[in-house]
Amino acid sequence: MPVEHRRGVVALALTAAFMVFVDGTIVHLTLAQLASQLHASRSDLEWVVDAYTLSFAAVMLGAGAVTDALGAKRAFVTGLLVFTAASAVCAAAGSMLVLNLARLVQGAGSALLLPSALVLATASAADERARHRLVGWWASAAGVGMAVGPLFGGALVSLADWRAVFAVNVVIGILAVGWSLRAIPAVPAKERHRLDVAGVGAATVLIGGLVFALIEGPVRGWGSPPVLAAAGLAVAGVLGFVVAERSVRAPLLPVGVYSDRGFVTAAVQGALFNFAFYGLLFAMSLMLQQGRGLDALTSGLLFLPLTGLIPVGTMCAAPFAQRVGRRAVLGIGQAALAVTLLAVAWAGTAPALWPLVVALVPTGLSAGLLAPTMISQSIAAVEPALHGAASAAFNTCRQVGAAIGIAIFGPVLGTAQGLASGFVACVVVSAAATAAALVLTSLVRPAPAVKALAA
Repeated sequence: MPVEHRRGVVALALTAAFMVFVDGTIVHLTLAQLASQLHASRSDLEWVVDAYTLSFAAVMLGAGAVTDALGAKRAFVTGLLVFTAASAVCAAAGSMLVLNLARLVQGAGSALLLPSALVLATASAADERARHRLVGWWASAAGVGMAVGPLFGGALVSLADWRAVFAVNVVIGILAVGWSLRAIPAVPAKERHRLDVAGVGAATVLIGGLVFALIEGPVRGWGSPPVLAAAGLAVAGVLGFVVAERSVRAPLLPVGVYSDRGFVTAAVQGALFNFAFYGLLFAMSLMLQQGRGLDALTSGLLFLPLTGLIPVGTMCAAPFAQRVGRRAVLGIGQAALAVTLLAVAWAGTAPALWPLVVALVPTGLSAGLLAPTMISQSIAAVEPALHGAASAAFNTCRQVGAAIGIAIFGPVLGTAQGLASGFVACVVVSAAATAAALVLTSLVRPAPAVKALAA
């Protein structure tokens, strides 16, 4: 591959990783405007975030297999087209129903983009050392996207309105599609194997039913027919997933993944981390804009001590783990995060803003320390042959944790009149979830990696 093409492919892969993760956090700064302009209820606002998250989680399980079957270029371009088209619908939406349905499609496009972008980036590497370097760049682009999302969102909402947040995706997406068709060489598809459609379907029903019940239960009533039906679908999804995984030749989750105690512990910790972190983003956005009456740009700037310092913690994680071990880093990071979250809860009630800014600094650093360490811990629990399945399962668990966190934090946050006390309650719940992860770290010791032959 010519050097200029190789650089173009890497740039596209990094852009895709940035877009996917920036879209997970940028939308939080649109919530106040959506509430006023589209008359969105609290459950509507939860769906704006969770629709993207849950479809991303459900499709992510099978996205790697789809990338292998179609080839990375086709999967990448398809993901870009789906993401761009859905973003256009989001930007033009005249109702919350249309917006949230488009967010579902947008999340599916993002899930297809992510693994294909990584394959494209690493396929251009000349050797193993270059491949590791490209993976690091790709992860950094994703981290930067998550970090600057609130600031970008605040700036776009302040300069234009909430539609600009999605319209920017359309412009970037169209340019990226044209660039992809011209610059990306065909990456051969791997040996085709049957996609576990039943497993993906059951996982989607499970995640969707659970999140719908949690979001709509406080609004419609826990005994209402739609909520009961959603809960029933979640249970059916669990049973269907178990049956599907035991009957197909190439399951989404091989036995060697979910039978390992170390991996399951890491996955639960990942879910608890996202539960706390994304729930905090949701609660903090509404507290700053609706509770304190701050504009979107100021609110976005106040997110920077939290999200902007995550990449710093991420860069420190690997050297720190080499010195003291991953388990020690997890314990230190979880303890620090739990304590600093309690400080954030206290600072959120202070009349001045500077205590909140000060409290968010160690919160961002400790969160950055935890994220890559948990990923490494989950991968280390299984043999290399299972790394792909383990990575997909771990990331899915994290996204489900985020969706559940937002679903739960919406009712806990309360009405606009009680946002101050509701914010404190939400952050205390985040600290409790982090403390639960710390308990798991102290109780469960890593075991030797489970081999693929166990599948």
